[in-house]
Order: sequence, then C-alpha cells, then structure tokens
Amino acid sequence: MVTGLGIIVIHIDGCRSLKEKRAVVRSITDRLRNSFNASVAEVGSNDLHQRAEIGIALVGNDSRVINSKMDKIFNMADSMGQGRIIDSSMEIFTV
Repeated sequence: MVTGLGIIVIHIDGCRSLKEKRAVVRSITDRLRNSFNASVAEVGSNDLHQRAEIGIALVGNDSRVINSKMDKIFNMADSMGQGRIIDSSMEIFTV
C-alpha cells in the first residue's frame, strides 16, 4: 500500500473576512476532491483570512501513480487562480 500526503499553503489576495476565505477554500477543496477522488481538507491557518493550508491524501498500490496524481493536484490548485501558492510539500509512504 502506498500513501501520498501533501500540503498546499495558499495566499488568498483580496480576501477580507473568514467568510470569504471559507468560500474560496470550499471551492478549491471541492474541485480537487471531485477531480481526483482524493481526501482534501483545510488543515491549518483557520483563523487567518488571507492564508489557507489545504491537506491532501491519496492511497493506492503504485508510487508512480500516486506521485503523478499529487503533481496533477498541485498543478490544478495553482491553475485555479483563486489564490497564490506560497508553499507546498509532498511525501510518499510505502507501507
């Protein structure tokens, strides 16, 4: 079993409230979840209205497939244009 874990830190320009942030984060997480069948959730910076930390988890049986999907998820999150990715990290674990 192979597990891929990733975190994307996004700066949301022009966001003035936590309510606006929730709408943007929900849009990003829903699109990623639906496009890649991945577990996606906001995992940090909950009280900061211009910063979001989004966690992603994938499970499979081939590390190359998991790595490829994680790259595609990161690229899609970047291409959405709803925020600027300021940091990202990914780890692949074989169990």
